[in-house]
Amino acid sequence: MEFLESFWNEIIGFFGVNQFLTILQNNEIEKFLTYDGIVALILPIIPLLLFLELGLGFIYKKPQTKVYKVIFLIYLFNRVVGRFIAIGMVTLCIGLFQPFALVQTSSSWYWFIYGYIIWEFAHFIYHFLAHKVRLFWCLHATHHSPEEMNISVTHAHFFLEAPYADFIRTSICMILGVNPIMLFAIMLIDGTYGAFIHVGENLIKDARFGFLNKFILTPSHHRVHHAKNPLYIDTNYSNLLNIWDRIFGTYQEEDLSVEIEYGVTRSINSGSFVDVYFGEIINLSKDVYGAPGLLNKLKYIFYPPGWNHNGNHQTAKIIKAEYLKTN
Repeated sequence: MEFLESFWNEIIGFFGVNQFLTILQNNEIEKFLTYDGIVALILPIIPLLLFLELGLGFIYKKPQTKVYKVIFLIYLFNRVVGRFIAIGMVTLCIGLFQPFALVQTSSSWYWFIYGYIIWEFAHFIYHFLAHKVRLFWCLHATHHSPEEMNISVTHAHFFLEAPYADFIRTSICMILGVNPIMLFAIMLIDGTYGAFIHVGENLIKDARFGFLNKFILTPSHHRVHHAKNPLYIDTNYSNLLNIWDRIFGTYQEEDLSVEIEYGVTRSINSGSFVDVYFGEIINLSKDVYGAPGLLNKLKYIFYPPGWNHNGNHQTAKIIKAEYLKTN
């Protein structure tokens, strides 16, 4: 019975309906108008969309079962190994860096806009480094390994990526004065939207969203980000606001004449948990072991993915430059 109870609690936790059910059980409907009530309504959205998307996949005969299987294993592994690490990192960074805040903000609407822009900047920095530093790419590559796009991909992460990401994002936000309570609200909104932008074509085929495509990062933009096409590689690092991608020259809209190819550029067995989860770390370890001299070993760790001590570089920058020369 204890096992069944734990299993049931895991299901309830996955769907994010704990708070929702508690409010209903206590007949406290008015709580849905409070912050906690709004959170209770938001949390189940993405899990429900995930299962709707999976159901439509079976209807359209495009269930993408290989992708779902591996991501389900990743989700289970991360639940066991990395359950409390990320929230611990956020709490640690708030305590460490808030005393050094350059400005002091309050919980007003204009500071909320400021906080959101700063959060998106911090997210851009983390995400950019995750693609440009090979050690960080090893933590991030699991997320890019699936060869299809659907909401389940939001759960495909190496367990150490969350603390790495939250260290950078929370530290920047604290130093630039984002109120901690406001930060948690921003993280909830941005996290929910960040999951939604992984929606696949089974649920939304044309995900450009009309005129909104010019002002925010839509699922179409994020499909581009997950593509390994030379035109699309290493673009659209932001989550909701496209301002930072436009400023730093990494903004790219979807070109309907270019069919998106998902996944990573290396040869990978996307149906293998070990290859998807540990493959980049294994390859980096081999490169470091075989590199001549300490300097080359360090370059493999901190230079961009694709750097080679023999000079046969296949970095994203070089791949894209060669493509643009001939196209």
